[in-house]
Amino acid sequence: MSRNENKVYKRRLRSSYLTSVISISLVLFLLGILGLLIINGRYINQAVRESIGFNVILKENVRDADIFQLQKILDAKDYTLSTEYITKEEAALETEQLVGGDFVEFLGYNPLPPSIRLRLNASYTRPDSVIFIEEEILSYDQVNEVVYKKTLLYAINENIRKISIVILGFSLLLLLVAITLINNTIRLSIYSKRFIIRTMQLVGATRGFIRKPFLLGSVLNGFIGAVIAMALIAGLLYVSSEELENIISFSDMRLMALLGGAILLISIVINWISTFFAVNKYLNIKTDKLYY
Repeated sequence: MSRNENKVYKRRLRSSYLTSVISISLVLFLLGILGLLIINGRYINQAVRESIGFNVILKENVRDADIFQLQKILDAKDYTLSTEYITKEEAALETEQLVGGDFVEFLGYNPLPPSIRLRLNASYTRPDSVIFIEEEILSYDQVNEVVYKKTLLYAINENIRKISIVILGFSLLLLLVAITLINNTIRLSIYSKRFIIRTMQLVGATRGFIRKPFLLGSVLNGFIGAVIAMALIAGLLYVSSEELENIISFSDMRLMALLGGAILLISIVINWISTFFAVNKYLNIKTDKLYY
């Protein structure tokens, strides 16, 4: 091979390498963004569920000591996220701000009873759990009634279920697309080196010896591609951190590290498997087929 031909060959190899790494990086970048949405969808789901709660309406003649006792009992329950005691006066003030007028002065008395505002833990916001909690709270002597928006509760649970199914389906589809794109990129890269594989076979190299550099190279490409993808994700988050602070949580570094590890593992595994089968194809192919 002449010097010029050698330069052209090396340039083609570098171009093939760069194309492979860049393609892998972009696909992994998209997977990473989806992973971020799934992780933070969990926080959004939890925040929405934890907005669900009861207004525990108390009886008119209940003593403050009995109310505080009930509040302590409710605070100790597994289903309770938080409680807040609302006095008659505080309830009247909230209502005045809502309606924009002093209805107490108009009526001559305050008709609003005291209440305890109870917010539920996310894991207890299923309709069947809420019904059980409602019945338990109504069994206390201090309680007159339990008020909450049942239609909103069912709507939230139904919408979360539908959104979860859509996200799961989209995740599987994108993963399939990622596997296909990475596999095709690697197959094209191995195709450009098919004559090298045949030359190594002709000089007596074993199949394992021929596969080894390709597999090691694919693992390295997968690692580099994953690092680039994670760097792109980190850069995107850094640039848009202010705009995304109410959408994406950066507090759980364990999950962020888990996402990075998942991207790295997916990249290496897909690259290794695709390379293994692509090299095997050209180890088994007939010589005349190499030109097609």
